[in-house]
Amino acid sequence: MLINSDTPKPRKMLGRPKPGESEDDLLLFQQQFLAAGTSPAAKIVNKRKVQSQNADRIPVNAVPRDTVTLEALPDLPPSLMPAPPKKSKAGAVKFQGDDSEEQMDLQDQHITAVLSKIIERDTRASPISLPVSTGLAFPKVFHRSEVQSEVKLVSGKKSIFAQKLAAKKAAEATRAVPSFSGFRPRTGVTQEQRSPPPRVTEVSEKEQSTDGGSGGRLGGELSPQESQRIHEENVARLQAMSKEEIEEERNNLLARLDPSLVAFLKSRKSEVSCSEGAKDKMESRKTEKTHEEEQIHSCLTRQSEASPAEEEPMDQKPTEDDIPLKPEKGWVHMDVPEYEKLEWMKDLPKPRRWKTNEEMQARFSFLGDLIPPGVDVPTHLGLHHHGEQPEQAGYSLQELFHLARSQVIQQRTLALQTLARIIQKAKAGDFSSLLKYSILRMLLDAGLLFLLRFSLDDSVENVIAACVQALKALLVSPFDEEYLDRTFCWYLGASVFPLRPNEAEEDDEDEEEEEEPKSKGNENSKSKEDKKADPDVARADTVKGLLKMKVLHRLRYILEVVRPIPSVSLDILEILTRIARHSSEACNEILGCPRLLDTIVSEFLPSTWKIQTPRTGEPMTSTHSVPVAAAMKLTRVLACAGRNMSAVLLNKHNMKERIGRFVAEDPCDLPLEQQEAFALSIEALRLWAVAANYGQACDLYKDLYPALMKMLQTLPKLTSQPMEDGQLYGFYMQRAEVLICLLINITNSTGCTAELQAQLISSRDQVEHIPPPPVDWSHVAGIKPFLEACVKRCLKEVNCPATWNKVRQLTATYIIYLGTYYSKLIQQPSYRPVDCLEELEQFCSATLFPFLSLPVLESMFEDLRSHSALCSPRSCHPGPETVHSLVSLGFAGRESPLSLLGSKSPFAFLTAMLYLLNTISSVHKGLTEKCSSVLHSKGLRDYLVHSCRGSPPIHHRSAWLLRHEFHFQHFVLQLASKAITISPQVTGQTPLYHYVAVTLLSQLLPGSEHLAHELLSKLIFNQDMIPEGKSGGPEAEDLSCILQLRADGGTAEQVHSNPTRGTLLGAAFKQLPTIRAHYLAHFTHVQPAVSRSKTFYTGQNHLVQSVLLPDMTGALLPADWAFLPLINLYDQVNRVEMKGKTVESLAANLVEMVTSCLQWALLLETWRGELLQGLPLAAKLARLMCVFLTGSNLFLEPGIHDNLTALLLIYCQRKKMDSLDLSAPLPGLTSFQDLYVRLLEQFESVSFGDQLFGCFLLLPLQRRFSTQLRQAVFVEHVSVLRTLGVQLKQLPIPLENYTHPAETCLDLLRQYFKTLVTGTLRLSWCPVLYVVAVAHVNNFIFSQEVVDEVFDAARKSMLRKSYLLTDEALRRHLLHFKLPNVESPCGFDMYEQLPLMRRRWMQKVLRDLISPEVGLEAQ
Repeated sequence: MLINSDTPKPRKMLGRPKPGESEDDLLLFQQQFLAAGTSPAAKIVNKRKVQSQNADRIPVNAVPRDTVTLEALPDLPPSLMPAPPKKSKAGAVKFQGDDSEEQMDLQDQHITAVLSKIIERDTRASPISLPVSTGLAFPKVFHRSEVQSEVKLVSGKKSIFAQKLAAKKAAEATRAVPSFSGFRPRTGVTQEQRSPPPRVTEVSEKEQSTDGGSGGRLGGELSPQESQRIHEENVARLQAMSKEEIEEERNNLLARLDPSLVAFLKSRKSEVSCSEGAKDKMESRKTEKTHEEEQIHSCLTRQSEASPAEEEPMDQKPTEDDIPLKPEKGWVHMDVPEYEKLEWMKDLPKPRRWKTNEEMQARFSFLGDLIPPGVDVPTHLGLHHHGEQPEQAGYSLQELFHLARSQVIQQRTLALQTLARIIQKAKAGDFSSLLKYSILRMLLDAGLLFLLRFSLDDSVENVIAACVQALKALLVSPFDEEYLDRTFCWYLGASVFPLRPNEAEEDDEDEEEEEEPKSKGNENSKSKEDKKADPDVARADTVKGLLKMKVLHRLRYILEVVRPIPSVSLDILEILTRIARHSSEACNEILGCPRLLDTIVSEFLPSTWKIQTPRTGEPMTSTHSVPVAAAMKLTRVLACAGRNMSAVLLNKHNMKERIGRFVAEDPCDLPLEQQEAFALSIEALRLWAVAANYGQACDLYKDLYPALMKMLQTLPKLTSQPMEDGQLYGFYMQRAEVLICLLINITNSTGCTAELQAQLISSRDQVEHIPPPPVDWSHVAGIKPFLEACVKRCLKEVNCPATWNKVRQLTATYIIYLGTYYSKLIQQPSYRPVDCLEELEQFCSATLFPFLSLPVLESMFEDLRSHSALCSPRSCHPGPETVHSLVSLGFAGRESPLSLLGSKSPFAFLTAMLYLLNTISSVHKGLTEKCSSVLHSKGLRDYLVHSCRGSPPIHHRSAWLLRHEFHFQHFVLQLASKAITISPQVTGQTPLYHYVAVTLLSQLLPGSEHLAHELLSKLIFNQDMIPEGKSGGPEAEDLSCILQLRADGGTAEQVHSNPTRGTLLGAAFKQLPTIRAHYLAHFTHVQPAVSRSKTFYTGQNHLVQSVLLPDMTGALLPADWAFLPLINLYDQVNRVEMKGKTVESLAANLVEMVTSCLQWALLLETWRGELLQGLPLAAKLARLMCVFLTGSNLFLEPGIHDNLTALLLIYCQRKKMDSLDLSAPLPGLTSFQDLYVRLLEQFESVSFGDQLFGCFLLLPLQRRFSTQLRQAVFVEHVSVLRTLGVQLKQLPIPLENYTHPAETCLDLLRQYFKTLVTGTLRLSWCPVLYVVAVAHVNNFIFSQEVVDEVFDAARKSMLRKSYLLTDEALRRHLLHFKLPNVESPCGFDMYEQLPLMRRRWMQKVLRDLISPEVGLEAQ
């Protein structure tokens, strides 16, 4: 039907129906419309009637249209190339009066419109069949089912009658017999116009197109005569072509055809008939496989070897028997079953059992477990899907990523939950031995972070919950948090390293920015971070990438608006806690996120809340408006970031009120679950302790003093009467430990009150000072006697192992408090020395000293080695899933009992005990000897010896563990330094303590700058710690040198034997105070860090800026810290020289500093040689070479020259020289080759032929080192040979190191010979290298090994030239060289008469110059 639009006429506007009107109103509108007599806006026209009327009106002279209809052809032409559908433009406007026939011609899109020429098919050869007569008067009535069984439907819709008629025609055609044969029409395409094989195909296609032109036999076969004629013509053309032409055309045809079509045609080759000759030719060509076919065949062969032989191929086409569901008659659209589409319904093949060791894709179950390949998993578990390997159960990581972006909510949720479980199991180490690569690293590289961030924006709560679960599994490590909380009450245990990756700046621009102001540098770094893309930031730092993607704002929205279930809320709080542990910048981001902290405090830390009484075993319906311990822990971690942030939390967010609310009341009385109530109370105390570490919230101490005293009164019962309920007892013990930790920080704060008040009074409002806290010493003085009694009670339980293991950590906290109290007591104005000393004597005699003599203490010292991280570096190894961008401590489960954090670890208690003993010995000097009795322990000495041998790798986990162990070692060394001059037993172990002190200095971590300063100023350069300087050590060293010379035969005369090494050591020992001053002055640039560290270690809470330690960037000092003054001075001079200035001489203080550095290095190498063994010998030599490169004549200073000589002799000892490796990468040095070239240039400029400088130049020229070093001398810097006058007897290493093995570099041998012949290298100028060159040239010209032609021609030519030399001395040296000998005047022995083999070789090479009768001796 067509809808024709009429031209509207002016008429009266009629009303239209409105909502709410009835049928009567509609009838009234109809009557009004009919009465008006207006024409309707549109009318319905019958298309068939219009066409018939138009046909009647066709003019007589009009030409009828010839319309050709092709059956079974689509209405639209097929697209030649796939292309995206184009957007339709505005349709053309039609006007009345346009010729409809013309419009149809223009817009006709039928396939016949693209046929430019239609050739009718010759039907003379087609069979003609007559209608079959029937005896029925009317056609037989048939049912629909008969049509479906008789005829196969073609594309397009047909009526039942048309289907029946088509079936009838097909039946008649099969019974018809052809009456006559016709001929095939010519196509007019010549052989020259196209190649023969394509013509065969084109002819067949043309025939098919002409066959279909009639519309009667579309798709029908040709007559036998026509087929035979076409076949004969094709065979004739093939026979006329050569093999090369056939192969070329065949390849062209295969290249143009679709590979799938070629495969289909090959599979149907059995149905194609061809002549025997053509068949043999085609089969011979098929046997020649291409490169791609061979690869496919080899791949299939490997697969067949890997899988069982009886397994069915995966690409086998399904049949009706494979489909479990059989189509039945009468099913709609199931007339023709499409088995390819029903393939998914057939049974899965059995999983392959791989027999190879090749890598296979990992698949996981919904629980996150790894499914082994080849395991037959039941299908009802839902782990099979339509993937690339449907027989394999489980999901790969790629498939889970794809599933997480599904439009189905359940699929997204399931994928995210599965990923969360996989991450949890991977971090627990379940896949460490099963998978080759790290799952966590692969997930992050694949974009897991962005997937989770996108999923977090989902509007479905289930998806949000699954995403939060996955994000928690990625970021949060529960065991890390557990151990961090457990060590909170250890000595300075509240301070931890930020969990931030170490950013290695590799840009050259950073070096230039060091000279700019810090403010500009910070602005530049911030701008660089802002310009970085999110993937780049996330790849370097996962947490920073999340912050850049505004994850805090989304988490705030979820907590504030979505208000999820309790588990999701708790997970979000733990995620925020982990983000806060990243850095102080992350804490600032959390604090600055709008309404985030307000929502957490108001919703999860309310002062009053509605009591929820869920049934037993049922979870809480909501955590909103209910206090949660995780929220309190988050505020505590935020407060650790800095004193300003702590003040904001206490004042702006009113955390003081929350602390008082949950501390004043007993946890058992809080209307919460018991575990949650105790956790909340403990976290409130920890937050208060962190605030008290800054000197804040001390006014709460006065307000809550009664509650605190009530808590203190319950402490003795915890020791004497342990509770039967172990969990409740553990909660009370943790609460008691945190309470004592709080009192320690408050005592430190009150200890500074008097000092702050004095500063405030003396300033007289001229300078702003920190206000003193509202508490003073009198508020804490009364707690000490009570806690002393608690210590005495706890130490009595040491003989009961069961009770002692429970109260040991609480006892350690008591002891730390006593040490803090006495250290602050002596600073108070009310301090009375006599009373204090009496109290100390009474406490030590009654409680402390009896405990030190108990065997249980010795057993603790014996356990140190088994629990030490230094003695067992494996305990410091990171977790199984360690990713650089996501830092964690790597605790995958419960720590072994034999670890520093184990349940029986003695480190926490012994560290506290040594801290107290050091404090007592500082306050009461007379008790030092008795306090030092703990140093007599055999277990302690054994631990100290073995701790210096281990060097675990430094990362966040090992740094956190080692920091606690370093505290223990520091207190041991402090106590030993006080008892050296008092206790003879301690004096005997002084070298060990000094060895430990130097080792500890090179291992200390950021945040321990105060300890490093203490070691440098009091221990390392202390003359009492180096007894060798007083007990004949220098003389013994001289004696050992004399014995060493005699053992070597006394053939080597050392460089500058005066002064001796013993004399230099004696002078260095006397200069130890000066050496200490120079090193301390050298480290003045780190003084601000030392001051910050000192305020924390000495308890000056009013100056503490942050409890968080500095970033963990490695050890404070490098392994070569003893050479640092040399390196830094060289860098300074090098910067000046790069600006065009010349440094002729250095100031006297710099010369003294270099001398002190060399003296200290000589002292360490002689008496503490094992300390510098970890530094490669090449690195040591490179550091000493800096002295020659600094200035013009610095190395000529007497003190510097003598110490350099002594160090060179030590490094040239045979055992050490064998370990010299110049090809290995050296710390702080890009290339030793560049350094050596720079040294050669310096030698040419300012050496003055110095023998010591020459010895340093000769060391890298040994035969076993790189040829490039020797070429640098003999090719690039030949002038060095004029002044390198080191005598053979002055050479500190054997001459054989330069002459053996024989030189094999032909270019270098030619340079040797050239310098000898031209006189550039002479015996009087450079004896060592002259002997080396003569030895290698002599060995080369007389070598008779089988070599290539170039090498053989070169040695013969060189022998001939040597024989023809006019310099008789050089000629004799080159021909008669025998062996190197430093005692010989020329440096080597010579043959009086050449050996027979050499004479024959010379006669063979020089036959034209030497007659056989003349002997070579005369020559």
